[in-house]
Amino acid sequence: MDGGFAQPHGGDLGVMSALFPDAPRPWIDLSTGINPWPYPLPLLEPALWTRLPSAADVVALKQAAMAAYGVTDPDAILAAPGSQVLISGLPFLRPAGADVTIVGPTYGEHAPAWVRAGHRVRMIADLPDLGGPLPDVLLLVNPNNPDGRTHDPARLRPLLSEIARRGGWMLVDEAFCDLMPDLSLAPLAGQPGLLILRSFGKFFGLAGLRLGFLMAPPDMVRAMSARLGPWAVAGPALAVGAAALSDAGWQADTRRRLADAMGRSLSLYRKAGMEILGHTDLYALLREPEGRGLFIGMGRAGLLIRAFPDRPGLFRLGLPPDSVAFDRVASVLTI
Repeated sequence: MDGGFAQPHGGDLGVMSALFPDAPRPWIDLSTGINPWPYPLPLLEPALWTRLPSAADVVALKQAAMAAYGVTDPDAILAAPGSQVLISGLPFLRPAGADVTIVGPTYGEHAPAWVRAGHRVRMIADLPDLGGPLPDVLLLVNPNNPDGRTHDPARLRPLLSEIARRGGWMLVDEAFCDLMPDLSLAPLAGQPGLLILRSFGKFFGLAGLRLGFLMAPPDMVRAMSARLGPWAVAGPALAVGAAALSDAGWQADTRRRLADAMGRSLSLYRKAGMEILGHTDLYALLREPEGRGLFIGMGRAGLLIRAFPDRPGLFRLGLPPDSVAFDRVASVLTI
């Protein structure tokens, strides 16, 4: 595949429209790993758009998030305008020069954020051994993006204890953990050395809302809160987030719906001869047969998939939102 076609992130349909001007419309975006069946927006009070968020709005969201994630300490959780702002800001809460180890390959925004803050970053393929050298900061994504690899909390807890004993941090990005709640370390939120990131928009399908959470020891929550400043999360986002996180029935139904849809997609990929390298119920990482030209074929069909400039032949596909989209994907894969 021509590396010039690859995009650093998913979702840029403007670029794709220029690359493939004759593709059928509307474009179907399979590149982001966002739930294509979003949480139904509740009817919001008009005042939410015209007044500053209140302390009560923040408390309501925090209580909903604590119940959804299993957090017990209200001082150990902070709402933010998306997890990306936390990824960019957290490295500056630690003095420059830390040894940061990232379990990868994984989401590409983490490493640059730590480098910008003056830290030394290295990548490793798996968790370090408990008895060996440990970094000042261990960073992992669970489940991992883009391959869906998971890390057993039973293996993470002793690593956390040892890293924290040495004054270090374990930073766990749980952006897709709503799919697999049993993987989450959120019930441990507030313990020394443990930092957790959660993204709201992916599972709830509302990425444009820009809402995320930090779970960390209270002193770090206060430091990040000061960095974000007042009114960090917009009033409508606070209200929608509180409603969605409180809706356990919708969440359970959605997990089943996503699992069924991914099962159907995986079956299609196998029949088409694609190698499935890993997946969650929101995305699958595939390797195409040599010479297949999957990215270009999908683009010509009006389908945006996630390509990786540094790993030619690998692609991540999200879920088709309806039968029309699924059939369009199938038409490309079965040529």
